[in-house]
Amino acid sequence: MTEFIQLTVSGLAIGFTYALAGLSIYLIFNAGGVVNFAQGALVMLGGYVGATAINALRLPYPLAILAVMVAMGAIGWLFQRFVYYPLRYVNNLMFIIAGIGILVFLENMVQIAWGPAPIVVRPILPITTIHIGGIFLDPQAVMIIIITSIIILLQNFFLRKTALGKMTQAVAQDKDAASLMGISVGLMIAITFINSTIIAGITGVLIAPLFFVSVRLSTILLKAFAACVVGGFGDARGPIVGGIIVGLAEAYGARYISAQFRDAWAFLLLILFLMFRPKGIFRERISEKV
Repeated sequence: MTEFIQLTVSGLAIGFTYALAGLSIYLIFNAGGVVNFAQGALVMLGGYVGATAINALRLPYPLAILAVMVAMGAIGWLFQRFVYYPLRYVNNLMFIIAGIGILVFLENMVQIAWGPAPIVVRPILPITTIHIGGIFLDPQAVMIIIITSIIILLQNFFLRKTALGKMTQAVAQDKDAASLMGISVGLMIAITFINSTIIAGITGVLIAPLFFVSVRLSTILLKAFAACVVGGFGDARGPIVGGIIVGLAEAYGARYISAQFRDAWAFLLLILFLMFRPKGIFRERISEKV
């Protein structure tokens, strides 16, 4: 039981990072109807910016996260203005290709700016273990769960309780109707891109203590996409629930089945959902008037 609890905490920690990255994908998909394949690179870029703030500037984690939010917010605005905006009336395939191009461009740019060597980031907490009874927990995993839970709750509050959040959802549901109601569609889409990019950047900062900061962080896109498919694109809860399931499946599969195929369990789960429940746990609700 002790081992199971420790595995669960570890799985939840990595699952919550998948959930955050998946949420950033969901927001763009909900607003523009297309998957942004550059999202993994934005997570990676957030990790590098956070590593610079933490290691070079010696900022504490709260200030480092704030710095990443400012930097990634600006990048999100630039992305929607110079990538999404020119392609908004073109077919979705062009935006997908542009996203892949941005992914490759950012991967090469960070290697030029920070070098090819992986960067080690100091842990969130200086202690090595948290001892509760006979259970030893990784303090970094516990802090990731706490921080990501707070971010998800704040995001839920923003989308459901604030006027600005409701307007972004209105634009996501029907741009024409939202425009007729006096909502600035372009501004709401810009806010969505900024919000999504900030979430991706924070994800990069949070996973930095668990892994080396390198271009490989961009591969989190694959796990985040799996989280979206498992959870479904029909609700903001989808990528969150899906990310937790994928993280737990990885942890349990690596321990009880095979550690060599740790990454395979997420994609096996993805395949099973595509076969038997392709719309995910939270299916999109569509109603028609007749």
